[in-house]
Amino acid sequence: MQRTATVLVYSDDVNTREQVRMAAGRRPAADSPLLEYLECATPAAVRDALERGGVDVCVLDGEAVPAGGMGVCRQMKDEIFQCPPVLLLIGRPQDAWLATWSRAEATVAHPVDPAELAAALAALLRERRPAAA
Repeated sequence: MQRTATVLVYSDDVNTREQVRMAAGRRPAADSPLLEYLECATPAAVRDALERGGVDVCVLDGEAVPAGGMGVCRQMKDEIFQCPPVLLLIGRPQDAWLATWSRAEATVAHPVDPAELAAALAALLRERRPAAA
């Protein structure tokens, strides 16, 4: 039976959320489940969605305003029990150390490279699979 995975995408910019959806598509890799997207434009919406459960992976925009994805990630990791893995979109490769501080499991530089984002998302889904089964 083919299971779907829910990907939460956080950005205040609708274009960034669309770039993530278009880059990953319905299935980021042949061995990945079909994806369903949950878009959030505010940190409060992210928190509410995670508290409801059912999110497999989060993609957070590190450049979002008023709260960037790095701070949102750090808060999620502190406050959400069994927080899903996070793929953080960073503005510059030099920001990777901040992503480490935020406890994100993976990073991709913005603007989004579709192949890089799909590969990173597929890897997080593979790591998550045993815990979700």
